[in-house]
Amino acid sequence: MKVAIFGATGEIGKTILWELMDRGHEVTAVVRNPSKVEMVHERLRVEQGDVLNPDQVADFSAGQEAVVSAYGPKFGEEEELLEVTRSLIEGVRRANAGRLVVVGGAGSLLTDSGEMLMNTPGFPEEVKPLAQAHADAYALLEESNIHWTYMSPAATITTGRRTGQFRIGMNRVITDDLGESTISVGDFAAALVDELDDPQFVQARFTVGY
Repeated sequence: MKVAIFGATGEIGKTILWELMDRGHEVTAVVRNPSKVEMVHERLRVEQGDVLNPDQVADFSAGQEAVVSAYGPKFGEEEELLEVTRSLIEGVRRANAGRLVVVGGAGSLLTDSGEMLMNTPGFPEEVKPLAQAHADAYALLEESNIHWTYMSPAATITTGRRTGQFRIGMNRVITDDLGESTISVGDFAAALVDELDDPQFVQARFTVGY
């Protein structure tokens, strides 16, 4: 599969990139600073580009079967996430790319009480602006007319290894027997590429956890 990925130098994006390469996909990594891409491979093309520019998004999305966004805003600049989402939607639409898969947040997932996770007691106040920005970005995707998939992690994403053993859900937080909601970055990447290889959630949100 031909896949373009934006945000391939962050921890999640880098791990998704490794997973894509391990499975034999042909990947274009679009980044602001190509020197930060640590991998060299004959199936990997690294391009300098700006995800905030819909013209560039369209150029790099053209001919791609899937576009993945692992973009994450800097602390204090959470609203940029909405600009990025609008740019991705417009660029993917113009390029007529196969689909857009977005790495989202967990804050808008529902708990057993029916509340969004970000509205429950104990949710970190400092994370709420980012959680709200992710929720607003998800709403923009829902309103769009492209083929999109929004992937939420568990409440906590760790640096743990890839096990290949996890559970999939849709709009509710996945918790274990102790009530914990976690997923390793390796398993998160594996679940995302599983969805690329075998689409189950087109124009839908899904989540992953142990």
